[in-house]
Amino acid sequence: MGLSRVAAPGKIAFVGGFEPRRCGIATFTHDLCEAVSAAIPSAECFAGAVNDRVEGYKYPSRVRFEMLEKDLDSYRRAADYLNFNNTDVLCVQHEFGIYGGPAGSHLIALLKEVRMPVVTTLHTVLQSPNPAQRKVMDELILRSDRLVVMANKGAEILRETYGVPEAKIDVIPHGIPDIPFADSEASKEQFGLEGRRVMMTFGLLGPGKGIEQAIEALPEIVRRHPNVVYLVLGATHPHLIAREGETYRLGLERLAADRGVKEHVIFYNRFVSAEELAEFIGATDIYLTPYLNEAQITSGTLAYVFGAGKAVVSTPYWHARELLGDGRGALVPFRDPKAISDGVCLYLDDDELMKQTRHEAHRLGREMIWPSVASRYLESFEHARADRRSKPRTAFAGWTLGSRPYNLPPQRLDHIVRMSDGTGIFQHAIFNVPNFHEGYCTDDNARAFILCNLLDESGGAPHSLSLDQLSTSYLSLLAAALNRDTARFRNFMSHGRHWLEESGSEDSHARALWALGVGSGRSRNSGHRLLSVHLFELGLPTVDHFTSPRAWAFTLLGIHEYLREFPEKAKVLAARDVFTHRLVELWKHCATEDWPWFETSATYDNARLCQALILSGADSPDDQALEIGLKSLRWLASIQRTQAGHFRPIGSNGFYVKDGARADFDQQPVEAQAMVSACLDAFRVTGDPFWSGEAKRAFEWFLGRNDLGLPLYDSASGGCGDGLHEDRVNSNQGAESSLAFQLALAEMNQAEHPSVPTTSS
Repeated sequence: MGLSRVAAPGKIAFVGGFEPRRCGIATFTHDLCEAVSAAIPSAECFAGAVNDRVEGYKYPSRVRFEMLEKDLDSYRRAADYLNFNNTDVLCVQHEFGIYGGPAGSHLIALLKEVRMPVVTTLHTVLQSPNPAQRKVMDELILRSDRLVVMANKGAEILRETYGVPEAKIDVIPHGIPDIPFADSEASKEQFGLEGRRVMMTFGLLGPGKGIEQAIEALPEIVRRHPNVVYLVLGATHPHLIAREGETYRLGLERLAADRGVKEHVIFYNRFVSAEELAEFIGATDIYLTPYLNEAQITSGTLAYVFGAGKAVVSTPYWHARELLGDGRGALVPFRDPKAISDGVCLYLDDDELMKQTRHEAHRLGREMIWPSVASRYLESFEHARADRRSKPRTAFAGWTLGSRPYNLPPQRLDHIVRMSDGTGIFQHAIFNVPNFHEGYCTDDNARAFILCNLLDESGGAPHSLSLDQLSTSYLSLLAAALNRDTARFRNFMSHGRHWLEESGSEDSHARALWALGVGSGRSRNSGHRLLSVHLFELGLPTVDHFTSPRAWAFTLLGIHEYLREFPEKAKVLAARDVFTHRLVELWKHCATEDWPWFETSATYDNARLCQALILSGADSPDDQALEIGLKSLRWLASIQRTQAGHFRPIGSNGFYVKDGARADFDQQPVEAQAMVSACLDAFRVTGDPFWSGEAKRAFEWFLGRNDLGLPLYDSASGGCGDGLHEDRVNSNQGAESSLAFQLALAEMNQAEHPSVPTTSS
């Protein structure tokens, strides 16, 4: 049927995600809209975008209306907009996961209301849908004038599973840009990859992509072709980030390190533009799609790279089987690293075979370029309407996992803000809700004040967050905590702002001094800095009478911070020498070759004892203090590392007594944080990468590299569970635990960006 039967559409609307939202559907909707607009300049092409977040995105002018994923009324309002603007054709991009309601059923509310012909592109066609998916599919089929699928397998499933008449189905391939055939060596220079054989996988990262299978195959590939590098291009899927942060990517990075191929793997954790992607594809020799599930009817990345004329090694999911059959690529079994290595080496061993495969792929790809695809869509639109009528880039050779900065979660402080009010931060939470009944404590407000100073110094807090306001509350509580008559800090305050004791523990007093030392040496707020100095100097002399080794250590950490701003303060220097000497003498009287520790038991905040001596020893002529600090920390690291290689802090359910059995549970977040901080300071002092590795190991405990394989950090809120029990994570997200994670993250961030000044926390 030709276009002459029906007048060309004047207004064409496209519904789906839209750039700059970062997902495959958004990119496809954008590209299709632009291609159709170019193919028929007389038409007014515009889009409606589905938002997965309340604040939406900064869309281009093509986007005329928006829907909030879970807001059903917004779909009805979108239908009204389309109807009132006399839209001629609506082209819907369908994927179950981008629309609200069970199986994306909110979309049906829009389709029930619109009056124009509807052409729906099905990005997923399920052979065995669940009841909710089946109901949505039946409604889509009923309310769409045409259905577009991107592979013949999709058309087959529509006919056999859903009973769709063949005359209602259009098979139109996934569109791709028109990339000229070129030798990959010409493109490698801009990435610093000259002379390397480049394998690449592209797309939003997440389980199901099978990247771990490719990494498992890499040792054998590297053995046969040592110049191979594997580029994994693309950001982690935003929804995965929201649920669990970067746990999946971190696991892949650990796997590469464990398999001895980290110098052959490059993770480029960015959502790249179409122009950037074309450059990466140009440098690629072999493209890998080691997906784990057969039932994938469409892969835009596969179409993109195949059409660019690249050799492809893939598992036989439906789209790959159809596109790469008859020798157009190498199909390998699912979950079979050896087969992947054989498939890759098939091409690397035979340049002529690779050249033939590439030329054939590029030839067939001309049918998939966007102008051709847009023309096919216009034909589908015509059918529907007729039926309705009777910048230079840095070198990438140095971006291997062994040389790149560590990939850290974003700093998210929602829960810290939720736990805080004008008085300070509450001690405890019931799940993620502040527990007013337990009130406040000096310990946690000291931690929170340190965090604010670290984040303010590094610029690491969200733009909408007022660190100054938060830190003012925390510091005001510390100021109120000091009993001027006794020069002792009180610890516990009721929700009604009544102190519950005349003086707190020695440890809480010293932790307050530690925070005030940070404020003295780091705060950019002059009032905060002056008050911190005043309170620090009032509370410091009291510690001379303390007997708690941890109080000495916390005080030393505060002294270290204070001396950064006031290095000549004689009384503070003298106090440093006194408390350093006490810890050294404690060590000498207790430590043995088998038990190189300060006491006959290792209990809580253990790494702080080591850290205090490392910093004091590094800042003074006392080499003995530094030596003891490093030796004791190395021993502590050894007893807190499992055979599987993950961090296991000494449990608080019994601790670890000399010549006795150590408690493995309950594991506390403050222990992981203390280890992170102490090891980072050991690394800064010695330059020994062993310590940065130990810091990373301890930090990953929060993210799920622990005995239960469960994350304590809640990436949705920024909170952290109160401990790891033998069978579960403690679901309460108290201040101590949540601050422990946020402080550890802040220090890890500073360590990864050495230009930012560092501070112990």
